[in-house]
Amino acid sequence: MAIVVGVRFKRAGKIYYFDPGGFALKVADRVIVETARGVEFGEVVIAPRDVAEDDLVLPLKTVIRLGTEEDIKRVEDNLVKQKEAFEICSQKIREHGLPMKLIDVEYTFDNSKIIFYFTAEGRVDFRELVKNLAAI
Repeated sequence: MAIVVGVRFKRAGKIYYFDPGGFALKVADRVIVETARGVEFGEVVIAPRDVAEDDLVLPLKTVIRLGTEEDIKRVEDNLVKQKEAFEICSQKIREHGLPMKLIDVEYTFDNSKIIFYFTAEGRVDFRELVKNLAAI
């Protein structure tokens, strides 16, 4: 058995499990964790509990630290940046006449990556769009 906490990164997103480390975590605590996408800010939605190791993807990553007011401010700033990036990308899609629909934009917590989510009927060559967005 392993003690884990469930952390969610988006309001209705998937729950991921982490080793709580030495922290006495409870539901609604904000935490900083290492993920495949880098350092992320999340909220504890499942209090620490024992889970059979067979039910987990091992090795579990550990909670790095509790979230701070500064972290919350960073998340809020990222939301503003995401809206701006959405508008810019939508404009560039129109300028290039690309047959795609932008769905969402997301900055990673540490601002090391920006992710654009889109849909399209078929394959879209958006190499020029990527170059334009990288220049911003």
